[in-house]
Amino acid sequence: MTRRRAPLALAGTLLLAGTLLLAGCSGSDEPETPEPSASSSPAGPGSGTPTPAAAPEPPRDRACYQLDYTEAVAPTVEVASTPCERPHTSMTFAVGPLDAVVDGHLLAVDSERVRGQVARACPERFTGFVGGTTEDQRLSMLRPVWFTPTVDESDAGASWYRCDVVALAADERLAPLTGRLQGVLGRADGRDRYAMCGTAAPGTPGFERVICSAKHSWRAVATVPFDQAGYPGVAKVRAAGDEPCKDAGASAADGALDYKWGYEWPTAAQWQAGQRYGLCWAPD
Repeated sequence: MTRRRAPLALAGTLLLAGTLLLAGCSGSDEPETPEPSASSSPAGPGSGTPTPAAAPEPPRDRACYQLDYTEAVAPTVEVASTPCERPHTSMTFAVGPLDAVVDGHLLAVDSERVRGQVARACPERFTGFVGGTTEDQRLSMLRPVWFTPTVDESDAGASWYRCDVVALAADERLAPLTGRLQGVLGRADGRDRYAMCGTAAPGTPGFERVICSAKHSWRAVATVPFDQAGYPGVAKVRAAGDEPCKDAGASAADGALDYKWGYEWPTAAQWQAGQRYGLCWAPD
């Protein structure tokens, strides 16, 4: 069975939100072989009796990899690690065991329950690894991705999950990782290195979300969180950003009386997928 994860979102689970652009003035043993019976001969080369394969070793935590975007969003990956001193686009920040036994039955590695376990564990561990506030993480281009053994590896006894951190350079493209990543969003230089920017005003032709180390003209400067269980509707999520984004734009303008600001609000589909916040933008 072939599985693929949803594309890495640039501003949450999905990011094709409606955009409002306004100008403000004031405002993560080899199995024992049973002893042969008295009437059998020991297995050996050419005997036709296969020797059980040892389970593959689990991935190494804090290993680095040179992945492309397609590899990063795949459910399994067999790319060899590379020294972290060399160019790389992915680093493992957590490795854990799969909870694949339910009522004494072993679940398939690609079962919904196993996939769900990993999809919860890696984002949770990502939060503690990169540091910073929830808003710092939402305003960055760093994302968690995760992998499990292949079906063949699982059949051989492998039972682990691996969480990696990657940085989006732009849509479906990864950026190189540099420096110490643990706690990176708790540091001003780290927040700036991996911040989310735009090539034009959001909602206008030519707009693309890019990492701020690339050429850009706008920056995501704040978020507008929502705490409702159900989607409030377009009118309400749109209106909720007016004042906070206007204030964020004014702050980014360093006191200038004439300034611009933009706001992206979550759609109903994005809300259902878990993105319950909007983004405020300002020229940079």
